[in-house]
Amino acid sequence: MNKYNIFSNKYLRGGLLIASGLLLGWIFFHSSAPDKVETAAEIHDHEAEGHDVWTCSMHPQIRKDEPGDCPICGMDLIPLLKSDAVMDDQAIEMSESAMKLAEVQTSVVTRGNVSKEIRMYGKIQADERLLRTQTAHIPGRIEQLLVNVTGENVRKGHLIAKVYSPELLTAQKELHEALAMADKYPAMLDASREKLRLWKLSDQQISDIEKSGKVTTVFDVFATTSGIVANRKVNTGDYVSTGDVLFEMADLSRVWALFDAYESDLSWISLGQNLEFTAQAIPGKTFSGKVTFIDPVVDASSRITKVRVEVPNPGLKFKPEMFVNGIIQSKQEGSGDQLIIPQSAVLWTGTRSIVYVKLPGADHPTFKMREITLGSSMKDTYVVMDGLAEGEEIVTNGTFSVDAAAQLAGKTSMMNPAESVDITEQVTQSHLLSSHPLSKKMIKVSGECDMCKDRIETAAKTVSGVMTAEWTAEKQMLHVEFDADKTNSDAIQKAIAAVGHDTENFKASDSVYKELPECCLYRK
Repeated sequence: MNKYNIFSNKYLRGGLLIASGLLLGWIFFHSSAPDKVETAAEIHDHEAEGHDVWTCSMHPQIRKDEPGDCPICGMDLIPLLKSDAVMDDQAIEMSESAMKLAEVQTSVVTRGNVSKEIRMYGKIQADERLLRTQTAHIPGRIEQLLVNVTGENVRKGHLIAKVYSPELLTAQKELHEALAMADKYPAMLDASREKLRLWKLSDQQISDIEKSGKVTTVFDVFATTSGIVANRKVNTGDYVSTGDVLFEMADLSRVWALFDAYESDLSWISLGQNLEFTAQAIPGKTFSGKVTFIDPVVDASSRITKVRVEVPNPGLKFKPEMFVNGIIQSKQEGSGDQLIIPQSAVLWTGTRSIVYVKLPGADHPTFKMREITLGSSMKDTYVVMDGLAEGEEIVTNGTFSVDAAAQLAGKTSMMNPAESVDITEQVTQSHLLSSHPLSKKMIKVSGECDMCKDRIETAAKTVSGVMTAEWTAEKQMLHVEFDADKTNSDAIQKAIAAVGHDTENFKASDSVYKELPECCLYRK
């Protein structure tokens, strides 16, 4: 065997090649290996020279001016690239496609007329100042009742009853005796006559008694006031004492139109305003009058107050308890020079009202939350008292979607209102937000009309934690959004039931329900 026969073995050649490769690899790679392997943060340090904003890839709400660890998850912070930076740390940037998907729309804040059409429902009532009572001036027994039908029209001086009175029998005898001794005791005669006058006997009746010389057993009772008999208190044969009420009388020559006004509308109503109204019983005619009285007390259960208009009633065409529908066209002072915004632009957070303002000059649509002060509310708009300027652009549709995006990014939002909080506070609020998200729920609520809608939505919004509430009469459903950490569906339903509306879990008490206006009575 010669020396070349060793390398002719294929296994031996393969082993030599492997050994040679390992030797060469050790030589080259050992000599070129770095003393230290850079971490991911160090690599970013080199790539982000000149950047001074650091954030967490898992928690973008974290912002620091130097590298370090995320206070939430402990991950290394990474630099915020210049292309990702926005004009304001608390602003939220959205792409055009995201705005289209969320149906986000904006409009410019302008000045406009501040007016409102207030619709109210009410009833005709008798003027309380014209209510009278017909009392018994003669004690005795009702022998004959000449007015015995409720609703009968009585004039002052008309004969209304005949009364048998033992006391009057005695008084007549005293008068006859005084006549016999008038020459000696003229004062006794005057006293006897005055006694009969105090029982409302006329001078003619007293003169007839003196001339007849006889004692009359039954005396006529005449009406001392005019009006419609509203309530009859006696029947034939009843015994009455002096001062007992025989009839309650109502003068309907002038009546009141009493309307129910919600407390949210009171700022639009003032004394002397013109109010037009119609009556279902008098179709085709419109009546008008001036507001003469606004009840100073708001009903605790129904949240309404009474607004009164005094109406002349010739021909008695207006009858008590008749339904009327009223309208006030109200305009506030300074109308035409006040800032107004759509109601859809406003998010409610208890006592705060917020909007999202579009920042000018940004490459992409960028929005920032701003707290504002609202004035009066109109049908679809609000008056802005403070927080916005004319010409600013705000989100008017899809506001909740923008706020949700801000919450997810840890920016200033409805649930995270503080703009000057430190990192620790932001982490805490972000944790609470993730633990207690905003809840949405559809609740069945019974009702009938626009007054019901106002009452239901107002009651829901008074519950702490409720953001939005919208009720539709067609579906009898309330769409409500609320902070699950502050309230729940049962608390909202209890508040609604307390003002007179049945919900899917709670029924309004009969006493509160019966106090609702007629148009709101939904129980059949």
